[in-house]
Amino acid sequence: MKASILDTIGSPLVQVDSPEGATVAAKIESFNPGGSAKDRPAREMIRAAEREGRIEPGDWLVEPTSGNTGIGLALVAAARDYDLTIVMPSDKSEERRQVMAAYGADLELVDGTMEDARDRADDLVEEGAIQLGQFDNPANPEAHYRTTGEEIVEQVGDREIDAFVAGVGTGGTISGTGRRLREEFPEMEIVALEPARNAVLSTGKAGNDDFQGMGPGFVSENLDRDLIDRVETVRLEDAEAECRRLAREEGILVGQSSGATSLIARQVAAEIAEPGTDCPDVVGAFDEVASPETDGGRGAEDCPLVVTVFWDSGERYLSTGLFD
Repeated sequence: MKASILDTIGSPLVQVDSPEGATVAAKIESFNPGGSAKDRPAREMIRAAEREGRIEPGDWLVEPTSGNTGIGLALVAAARDYDLTIVMPSDKSEERRQVMAAYGADLELVDGTMEDARDRADDLVEEGAIQLGQFDNPANPEAHYRTTGEEIVEQVGDREIDAFVAGVGTGGTISGTGRRLREEFPEMEIVALEPARNAVLSTGKAGNDDFQGMGPGFVSENLDRDLIDRVETVRLEDAEAECRRLAREEGILVGQSSGATSLIARQVAAEIAEPGTDCPDVVGAFDEVASPETDGGRGAEDCPLVVTVFWDSGERYLSTGLFD
């Protein structure tokens, strides 16, 4: 029995379609109670602020977000008895608004970018709200160091991770998870990805892209750029096509950022694949008898392994026409 819904945060690592001679595995973060990877920093930011005496149940919190952090904070605020106002750009999906409202959060929509949402949140701080600051709050990457990264280390067992691929928004996931994995696998490559039309890391200039949850248009203070070995870009059209493929060919329903990470993870896996290497599948529900070659993935120690993150569920994108 769990003490509360907040104690159920965690997700499985699932093998997905992989090139011959390599394995790609993804953390399916829609398994978290709030439906995304952002449950992790949401819980840790509020927990850290309580420990430091900066907030206590009953206080008014505010946060600018493109959606998933707002949902995660709404979940934690409901469970911990906080009033919460979310400030979000008005072009984000209707489902995000509805889920936040279902948890009891107040929502302010702003015309413009995440920078405009941050400015409005700063205004509410002047009125008495307390901002948690996902873009510069060290509890954000720390949450992923302690949970996402640690879970992956346990889930891969005896296998070595050759590459970790993650998108960049606040920088919390790639920085915290990457730091923990690099401790365990010092030779592992860390690949960051961003929208092709809003490639701040690649070009130094902000652009205009409809990606939800990736590419905020600025470099977050929480992003540890020293960890990153290279940066790749993905077009929204290609990411959405991959979302449809994942749903229709693998039964994995994910959003735009996950489609992007899937594409780049498969690309990286193809680059390092060793076609002559036996990469047995992990035993699954339809495998009646586990053999020594497939039981738990044993025998695959020499098969290159690429790990990535699928951030949220595709249910949050239905109104965008993603799966039409």
